[in-house]
Amino acid sequence: MATTVQTHSTSEKVWANSGDSHFIEPADLWRSRLPTRLADLVPRSEKDPDGRWESIYVDGQVFRRRLPSLAQEEFMRSTVAAAGARDVDKRLADLDNEGIWSELVFPSLGMWSSAFRTPELFRETMRASNDWAAETIMEHSPRLIPTAQVSTLDIDDAVEELQRCGAMGFKAVFLPVAPHPAQRDYNHADWEPFWAAAEDIGIVIAFHIGTEPIDFAAGNSIGVTHHGPGGAVLNYTETSFGGQRAVVKLVASGALDRHPQLKVLVAEGGATWVPFVADRMEEGYRQHAMVVRPKLKRSPREIIYSQVYASFQHDSSAIAAMTAMGFNNVLWGSDYPHMEGTFGHTQETLHQLFDGLDQRVTDRILTGSFAELFPDAPLPPRGEGADDALTPTT
Repeated sequence: MATTVQTHSTSEKVWANSGDSHFIEPADLWRSRLPTRLADLVPRSEKDPDGRWESIYVDGQVFRRRLPSLAQEEFMRSTVAAAGARDVDKRLADLDNEGIWSELVFPSLGMWSSAFRTPELFRETMRASNDWAAETIMEHSPRLIPTAQVSTLDIDDAVEELQRCGAMGFKAVFLPVAPHPAQRDYNHADWEPFWAAAEDIGIVIAFHIGTEPIDFAAGNSIGVTHHGPGGAVLNYTETSFGGQRAVVKLVASGALDRHPQLKVLVAEGGATWVPFVADRMEEGYRQHAMVVRPKLKRSPREIIYSQVYASFQHDSSAIAAMTAMGFNNVLWGSDYPHMEGTFGHTQETLHQLFDGLDQRVTDRILTGSFAELFPDAPLPPRGEGADDALTPTT
């Protein structure tokens, strides 16, 4: 098949859809929408007079954690300085400037949910978050696709809320890469009703890396596992592995094999891990066949390559996962507005990654895979001479 090489001038805007972004909800979202008896249980913090420590009160528990230094706090604040992180109108202006047309939007408050102990509290906070996301984000523009949230403490609650969100028009549901510590893991049969409901509704399972349950009692914060020399790089690298583990659980347990129409996205974790994990699972399934349970109707590689999608923001190796390794379900994502993301240099990043590539590769990664997951999402503007094909390369 003849290839079309994409050539852009560095001043030409490259448009893309993004498989990864975040919105910062109002701090009082749960407190303002829940009855008093539950609102008193949602997370709140009190700083010590010296400003070095804070006490976090959540669901009848108190956790202590050290606060960042003033320099660290200023740096972290600057990473979410994008006006559209909290304001939907300003968000669309940011997206226009960056060259992003439609995007999947993950939550922020949900990071606290692993500290909940009360099923009712978990259920009602997620319900409140979903109502707010529908009103504030989804109904504002079809370009914005918020992810629903569900309790991972009570699977019956999760199924019920998933069905409600499907009826509301949600196209994806955010799941942490591991469920609540009090619940059995995703490879167990307990989750079968949830996978069946998601397939029936046609809603995408959207895992986001770095969302393992947090051990607040140990003084850990979001994304902190390692301390000492190299800790920052260790912690950042560690966040990548949870999404891979979640996929292996769904494949090895037969969940995706039983539900071949179910689609899974791992956001922000790169894409080159997918061929490796597929190879590793193939080897394990073949070489240890005598002890493998359950038996699958399709090979692990076939399941992964047909049902799993992966997004990246900067790494050029993700493109090689498609062009050199045959994994076609690669998406680009901006990670707006986080410091790991591309906000402020999106166009520079897109030009560096995609200038000179086969047009079909570019189209597949910037719009085609996204369109498979979210077929109703609006496509971005097309440049002059662009190939309309959104199919994988062959």
